[in-house]
Amino acid sequence: MLLLLTAMSKSAVKISSDLLSNPLCEQEPSFLEMVTAFDTAMKRMDSFNQEKVNQIQKTVIEPLKKFSSVFPSLNMAVKRREQTLQDYKRLQSKVEKYEEKERTGPVLAKLHQAREELRPVKEDFEAKNKQLLEEMPKFYSSRIDYFKPSFESLVRAQIVYYTEMHKIFGDLTMQIDRPGLSDEQRERENDAKLSELRALSIVADD
Repeated sequence: MLLLLTAMSKSAVKISSDLLSNPLCEQEPSFLEMVTAFDTAMKRMDSFNQEKVNQIQKTVIEPLKKFSSVFPSLNMAVKRREQTLQDYKRLQSKVEKYEEKERTGPVLAKLHQAREELRPVKEDFEAKNKQLLEEMPKFYSSRIDYFKPSFESLVRAQIVYYTEMHKIFGDLTMQIDRPGLSDEQRERENDAKLSELRALSIVADD
């Protein structure tokens, strides 16, 4: 969107600049006046577009990138919990296997050792799991509060943008408009001039 907006305004400035360099501007003062007004409006639009792009970059794009940067560490925490869960299940299965055997001296010794191995892994898993259960809902809920200022800024930027564009093109219309002509009259004039151009011998037939 931002690239398209910038490209559009730059193209408009290029068109107005090319029109100003047209030899017809030297021959027709009225045409020069109209093109100059158009060029001024396009440069105003381009300048304001750049301000809008910079504002959106600062208030929307950059906060979005910062928010996205949290995901790698969040994914890593989930992976660490999953790895701990696998270790926990493996050691728990080992304990259960010895519990099912006959309670001989060697079996009881191995059962005790397996339980000792299981205890810190279980505590580690429960801690990681508790942390995720507490923080994931907070993270999910916080997205609204985090992005609310960005959305508000984007809405304000849109309002200011279209207000300014209305003013720019309203001023341009006042400068180049011929009062008293209806839209239908202008359309008939354009069609007549286009017909004259098509009648030229240098214009190829359709």
